[in-house]
Amino acid sequence: MNTATSLLIERDQDLVTITMNRPPANALNAQLIVELLEAIRRLADDENPPGIVLTGSGDRFFSAGGDIKEVVGIDVARPRIRFFHELLVAMENYPGPIVCAVRGYAVGGALEFLLHADYVVADAVCKIGFPEINHGLLPVTKGMRRAVEKLGVRAAQELLYWGELVGAERAVAIGAVNEIVPTEEVASRARDVCGVLRQKDRKLFHAIKRSLNLTAQMSDQALEKMTVADLDAYVTAESSTNARARFLSKNSKG
Repeated sequence: MNTATSLLIERDQDLVTITMNRPPANALNAQLIVELLEAIRRLADDENPPGIVLTGSGDRFFSAGGDIKEVVGIDVARPRIRFFHELLVAMENYPGPIVCAVRGYAVGGALEFLLHADYVVADAVCKIGFPEINHGLLPVTKGMRRAVEKLGVRAAQELLYWGELVGAERAVAIGAVNEIVPTEEVASRARDVCGVLRQKDRKLFHAIKRSLNLTAQMSDQALEKMTVADLDAYVTAESSTNARARFLSKNSKG
């Protein structure tokens, strides 16, 4: 485990747990943003990228979002926001599953993490929201677009215009969170979910994730090219061939 930075990174075979460790609120300063970006890029370059469980230290905060103390001028804010945009892109493009384990507050930039994750497990006392409008700030535009894509226009407007936080039940109802479990079970449940997703065919999982995240931004011609390229990759892959053979064998016996 690496404890020299704002991140705690622990690997257990095909799963990596990344813990944001900036008590008391795990606020996202420039250092933490860059460390997260570098960690995810490094894991993406693995020959077999692991599943990632992203969480925060303590039970009160997954993360309170951006560290407002750093927004002191354009020269400081501009590179920070660019690194944060790159981090969201890295999460979106990561070839394996990313599961967020949320205890307590996940607001602002932290909610953008949830929206760019593949699955979110939270506790019953979690609070989510985009309070930026009340603090003289804006979320990253990519995060706002993802809020519309995942939550729908009305739910995104509710969070972005009012800047109020909502609880666990509302978070599930609008699609920001997948499931609620007791606080003491959040970490283990997130690892279980991530483990199941990591065992799926890696190329197929990556292709589905990429399509879900990117196809809304692509032309029909680009979609056709992606579909044919994916077909070439998985039809000839041994793991995919074996999976189809098992399915056909099972059906023939029935």
